[in-house]
Amino acid sequence: MTQVAPAAGAGRRGPSPDKTARTRRAIVAAALDVFLERGFSDARMIDVATRAGVAKGTLYLYFRDKEALFEGVLREMMADLVGALSPQGPAPGEPLRAFLRRVALPAFRGLEESRRAGLIRLVVTEGGRFPDVAAAYRRVVVDPVTGAIRRLAQEAVARGELSSDALVRFPLLLAAPGLTATIWNGLYGAEEPLDTGAVVEAFLDWVLPEVPPSDGR
Repeated sequence: MTQVAPAAGAGRRGPSPDKTARTRRAIVAAALDVFLERGFSDARMIDVATRAGVAKGTLYLYFRDKEALFEGVLREMMADLVGALSPQGPAPGEPLRAFLRRVALPAFRGLEESRRAGLIRLVVTEGGRFPDVAAAYRRVVVDPVTGAIRRLAQEAVARGELSSDALVRFPLLLAAPGLTATIWNGLYGAEEPLDTGAVVEAFLDWVLPEVPPSDGR
């Protein structure tokens, strides 16, 4: 009986899930450095591969092009910020103001240190020239965050915490102070830096003042 020789490469196993995850993390970290140093337009895939310590072909196994790589960086870097609002909500009996101070403020306070602010500024400066960059940011950050804010605002209106439906109609109002501070720091931060967390906290205190407990009279 004639035996069939095994095909070349038969029995070989690919990289382990742990190694795959480590390689992906290394690529994303390298891409973050390159994007923030050179901007999207001047970033090159070969430079990312070199910094990550992988072959260029390996990089393309994880991300098909530079646009997909940028979206991968966004998903990795913005996960905490997006996850702070969605899909969770206030604890039972927790007012919207207390929830946002507990959950959203830490995310905003860490914008500069985590370098997420640099990514936001990159989108602002280059998104107009590269529609895929703007579309990725909207898909990964803007739509989930505004959707969560709208839902939270609707619930707060229903509970009687908000007398206006402005946040339901314009959920970006809640993100505006953080975005303004991020842009300011990109332009003037060297001379007059703004504490993004403090700006957002002041805004929350302004639009969502704490309601004093009733004295029963």
